[in-house]
Amino acid sequence: MLERLERDVGPIAALDDDLRRSMYLFVRDHGRPASREEVAAAVGVSRKLAAFHLDKLVERGLLVATYARPPGRSGRGAGRSAKYYGLSDRELHVSIPERNYDVIGSILLGAISRQEPGEPAAETARRVARDTGEEIGRHERERLRLPPPGAERTMSVVADVLTGCGYEPTVDDDGAMCLRNCPFHALAQQDRDIVCGLNRELVDGVVSGLGNETVDVVLAPAPGRCCVQLRPPWAARPDPDGPTPERERR
Repeated sequence: MLERLERDVGPIAALDDDLRRSMYLFVRDHGRPASREEVAAAVGVSRKLAAFHLDKLVERGLLVATYARPPGRSGRGAGRSAKYYGLSDRELHVSIPERNYDVIGSILLGAISRQEPGEPAAETARRVARDTGEEIGRHERERLRLPPPGAERTMSVVADVLTGCGYEPTVDDDGAMCLRNCPFHALAQQDRDIVCGLNRELVDGVVSGLGNETVDVVLAPAPGRCCVQLRPPWAARPDPDGPTPERERR
């Protein structure tokens, strides 16, 4: 999350300046790339000052600059190409705690297209969530060139994957991994049973996709965190002072 926050906070901070924000909004509403002269006239500043701020917005990734002949000028003697500013395709998201609705949106869209005759919609969504998790897990396993990982390696890889999805994993004293944040929080408030079920299937799918069968993914709802918990073999022992099972390290 910190990496994503650092990536997006600069561009958003650039819009804190009233003048730059006015220029950015003008370009957004303009419907086509705008010249320095057009932007300067729209916000009431000199062309030179407009060019300075527009180039800063380009540096921050909010705008892109292109060169083209001014309208109505072509052929020899038409002069140099002018600089135009248009919108970039960059999307900015800063949320604390992080919310990430892209993943669950993709799952629900997949459920619509993959629902089988007579299959309840919620069951289809859970199936798609698990398939999505397994695909993520297989991709990570291939990327890291892992053999089927033991529980400890699985917990480490899953923690990295879930952090990228916005879950904020943390390990309890007994070795179980809890998720401090639900990236689908707003939807969970509307239907906790469905969203918690999708969360569980997604995370369990990641573990399965990695090739591990010893880490349990269970529903353990608690205030202020995601409902899913990952329990490796050593977290299941009832006596915290008892002997620790040998952990496979890879």
